[in-house]
Amino acid sequence: MRPRDVGRARLYEAERLVHRMFDNAGSSRTVEIAGTQLTLPAEARFATVESVRDHVDRVLSMPSVRQRFARAGRPVIVRERRGHRSAEYLRTGSEIPQIAIPSSADGRWALRELVVLHELAHHLDESRDAAHGRGFVVALTDLVTIVLGPEAGFVYRVILGDSGVGGIG
Repeated sequence: MRPRDVGRARLYEAERLVHRMFDNAGSSRTVEIAGTQLTLPAEARFATVESVRDHVDRVLSMPSVRQRFARAGRPVIVRERRGHRSAEYLRTGSEIPQIAIPSSADGRWALRELVVLHELAHHLDESRDAAHGRGFVVALTDLVTIVLGPEAGFVYRVILGDSGVGGIG
């Protein structure tokens, strides 16, 4: 049993700041954060849940992801989810874990790489911390750094740290 997930709302708010930074970076992709000017990488946007599934499979097969995360070799199912309010990771007893992505037109917000990496970080987090606790935050930040690059990882570390999320900072 994991501890109560008291950091969830704070993490989600910090991630909304990161998403807005990526959304508002403009054509040059240049931003300034913590006194540092950097160029953000392009973030993948997906057209379908099937394209999310392909991306998750590619990420899990990356040698650097496999080296960093023991759970990268374990399968995860990516499936459509009814509704539009949330994407989620489901880890149940003996079944293969699942990432559920909204499939409705109103759920298109979830068809972005940062949301998919968030859900995938749940799969890779082996800690016994709360679902959005320090272990998850470290897994998410490391995954973003590996997949999107050190600039994106820096943005996560600064914003999550400044927000008091998961003991980062």
